[in-house]
Amino acid sequence: MEIIKKTYKNLFEKVLSGEKNFDVRLGNMIVSKGDILILREIDENRNLTGREIKKRVSFILRTKELDYWSKEDVNKFGFAVLQLE
Repeated sequence: MEIIKKTYKNLFEKVLSGEKNFDVRLGNMIVSKGDILILREIDENRNLTGREIKKRVSFILRTKELDYWSKEDVNKFGFAVLQLE
């Protein structure tokens, strides 16, 4: 399955260069390992620039399934997403 999402230029460039190899999205979509994520670049006015990148989804972490932290701590601190090399 292909999933199309928009992304701002600064994040698009980081994916394009290989500096960023993850994506954080609301969990309001159906996505499975092996799906293709199509990132379409948008400018500061949210207009499409015409550039896009296709990446295969190799891992999914659904934060709703994590019960490590209390709701209060999550609301207070949020999440930190770490890229590992």
